[in-house]
Amino acid sequence: MSDPLKIALVGAGLIGRRHAEAMAMLGGDIEIDSIVDPAEEGRGYAEKSGIGWYPSLRDMFAERSPDGAILATPNQVHVENGLDCVAERCPMLLEKPIATSCEEAKKLVDAAHAENVTVLVGHHRRHNPIIQKAHTLIRDGYLGRITSVHGTCWFLKPQDYFAPEWRRKDGAGPILVNAIHDVDLLRYLCGDVRSVQAISSNAVRDFETEDTAVVLMEFESGALCTFNLSDTVPSPWSWESTAGENPAYPSTPQSCYMIGGTKASLSIPDIRLWKHDDGGHWKNPISATSFPEFKTDPLVAQMRHFVNVIRGEEQPLVSGEEALKSLTVVEAIKRSAKTGEPVRVR
Repeated sequence: MSDPLKIALVGAGLIGRRHAEAMAMLGGDIEIDSIVDPAEEGRGYAEKSGIGWYPSLRDMFAERSPDGAILATPNQVHVENGLDCVAERCPMLLEKPIATSCEEAKKLVDAAHAENVTVLVGHHRRHNPIIQKAHTLIRDGYLGRITSVHGTCWFLKPQDYFAPEWRRKDGAGPILVNAIHDVDLLRYLCGDVRSVQAISSNAVRDFETEDTAVVLMEFESGALCTFNLSDTVPSPWSWESTAGENPAYPSTPQSCYMIGGTKASLSIPDIRLWKHDDGGHWKNPISATSFPEFKTDPLVAQMRHFVNVIRGEEQPLVSGEEALKSLTVVEAIKRSAKTGEPVRVR
């Protein structure tokens, strides 16, 4: 058996602690070597856990050489933290989004490539077996040619969620914090995006960032997509409320994505494949085929993948380059919402 990998946990907030729980689920393969977090709460968490604490990555690297780092810090410092890891040739699992702008993200991607440092970006939903099954069905032609897609991401964030000032600032709204997941999944399932048109609003909370958005996307294949997003709406139609991957969110038997092809349509995450009998048209009976559900915590699956990536046994499922492509789409969405004009994705 290999010795457990020593990992620096950078950011001991909500998502950082979930990563810590995922590490614990892997037994002796990986363990927290140190905690980096300038906040008193982070220091208290480290002391309670009996783990060495540091206020910054540079302080930690001055004393330790971990096998990898998990960067679960605010979006605005992802690149700064990532570059610190690159300087020390430390593989990283970097929480999404990779950065708050494509320009900044490219700095990190280019630096990591130049130094041959591995970047795995935390678009953890790709590791969910539900998404892997949907990807296989689409890849193997069960839907035919994809023509139309619809996604919904409605939920209600509590007021105390916005207590940290950075969550009220541009770059921390639901387009970048939440829809980045959906955009990444839709790209994974349906291919790259050619152009977008969007409108957004901050009318409910009047923060610097948006609280609601509606997006049109055109994929390179010619398929069209509508995506509706709001963090002000009580609803069962979001990935969090339908996938059941995080026990913190009540699970509902609904779906949040519908993907339509020339042979069949697919609802996700219930993975029901709808088609007419005998390959017929809309007047023929239609029925659904359901596929077995596999319940696996995607954060645990992602952590297992990170272990294998560090050991050189696998390539990152979501590399820095791949995460940059998803961020490019999101940046185009934000630009279109600001200008009111269609934007071609670079």
